[in-house]
Amino acid sequence: MRNKIDFSLAPEDLFLDPLADPGLAFLSRPDFIWRLHPPGRIEGFSVADHASIRSRTERFLRYTRQHKTFRKAIEFKTALVQLSDASFRKSYSMAGGKCLLSGAAGMRLLNRYCWENQDQPDNPEDRLVRYFSARQACNDLEDLPCLTAPPPPDIDFAIECRNTFNFYHFITETLCHLCLLAETDFSGRIFIHFPNAPEKTRAFTTGFVAALFPEFVGRVFFERAPKDYARVLSAYSLFNSHYFLPPEATAPLDDFAPSDEMWKGPEATRSSSAVLSMNSIDSSLVLLRKRALAAIEGRETSHLPRRFFVGRRPGQSRHRNMKGEAELIEVLSALGFEQLTFEDLEPLDQIALMAHAEIMISPHGAGFANMLFAHSDALVIELGTLQTAVHRWGDFWPLAIVSGCRYVSFFADYNSADPLNDPRFSTDGIIPVALGRRGLGEVLAFVASSIGRLPRLSRGEDVSRLVHQLNRTGQSARADEILAKHADLMSNDVDLSLAAAGVHKARGEVSAELMALTLAWEADPARWQTLVQIIWAARKAGQADILSWAVQRLADDFPERCLELVKDRDWLREFL
Repeated sequence: MRNKIDFSLAPEDLFLDPLADPGLAFLSRPDFIWRLHPPGRIEGFSVADHASIRSRTERFLRYTRQHKTFRKAIEFKTALVQLSDASFRKSYSMAGGKCLLSGAAGMRLLNRYCWENQDQPDNPEDRLVRYFSARQACNDLEDLPCLTAPPPPDIDFAIECRNTFNFYHFITETLCHLCLLAETDFSGRIFIHFPNAPEKTRAFTTGFVAALFPEFVGRVFFERAPKDYARVLSAYSLFNSHYFLPPEATAPLDDFAPSDEMWKGPEATRSSSAVLSMNSIDSSLVLLRKRALAAIEGRETSHLPRRFFVGRRPGQSRHRNMKGEAELIEVLSALGFEQLTFEDLEPLDQIALMAHAEIMISPHGAGFANMLFAHSDALVIELGTLQTAVHRWGDFWPLAIVSGCRYVSFFADYNSADPLNDPRFSTDGIIPVALGRRGLGEVLAFVASSIGRLPRLSRGEDVSRLVHQLNRTGQSARADEILAKHADLMSNDVDLSLAAAGVHKARGEVSAELMALTLAWEADPARWQTLVQIIWAARKAGQADILSWAVQRLADDFPERCLELVKDRDWLREFL
């Protein structure tokens, strides 16, 4: 029973409040709780051959852009703390008999609390909201506990590890926190506690520790939980602690949220926490990227490809066969891509590979943790499904945010006996990708265009889709080249005209944008959205006559839409 956590306890008895409960103290006061960071360059597109899967995926992507994507990313501080009466249970850490809501492990604790108590009369999520609201009302940021004297010189450092066989969790939740120790004169032992059977441990754990933290070799020990300490150093992420903080410390986050559909501000709902998680990064990840890139300075990299497809080593327990992989690789090879697996590369070569990459393509998998080390100009392409879009896509957003690379996901069909139904994780696990003929063509058209090998397409809808994809991924120049190559298809095509308008808008060409929108309206006068776009473009271009015409036309042809648009916009009423 030493390894068990009693989730039937009340939140105040189960979770440690770092501002009020004993057992945790920062070695020094954190220099920030959270701060702004540039947003990620992240996009997703549906390439499913099955129409129902494609439309459902596109709806999910629109919802994600509208309700889940912050205008700025948020960086939360992770700092060294001293824990008293500490315990490591499974993949969680405790102090003073209460669980620490630190980082990703803290999110899993909150989710587990809701799952374990879902049959209770008192809704567990509502109970958490009440608990955190009460703590926010009485907590003061000045009460954040800090040591008044240095920790003893012989103290150990210990941290939880979700498991020792998943590359993603180890890199992003455990290895990164060793950077905190590297910035100090710590000379003690380092313990990494995990819940799985030791024989499941993979070699990358010790390999990455040795490669990136050579000064710790001989002092890092992997031990299976449970383990107790009277006192120990650890790393504590303030991500979940924003739920304990007074409103004035966290209210500014609302300014960067897309809507209140899922984001509930200080309310500790699972949807709100999930949205914040995908739009936020850990300060330790920033430090790990910096340390990794420093470790490969001057390293010989001529043997590493710049364009490559990453597969999985056959025979692995989690090997997933992607339908259409052979056909994809055949064309990629002709475009100068090489095929490889991360497992066959040493840790520093994995880092160097990503740091010098032009384009990486791979089916969904833990290997995308290496995106943390990608060059800021790299194009990292993931091939996934609606299942990975809904349940796993957001996990990788922080890595793209930290590296600044362009992270583009193409969501295809399921490689399953029943490809039209969504699988269940509990019984089916993650279903591999099926890249059909149409999806394969769309992915390859995007890849070829991205390297300047512009394809010739026969249908306007395929051209407009490709232009849209290139434009949304920051490749407006390539999109413009595609439009020029297909100028013969432009006449009276509303989708191509709208695509052209989007390219001109991205390039800051307001007059050309307005002209393209006018052509789009002429091609389809029944599309009221085009008139709205003309209104905004005309205002930006200072074209009062066109603005007046568009407002009048909207009022005549679509009166309800016009009333909705002018509501709370006094400057528009003068044109009616």
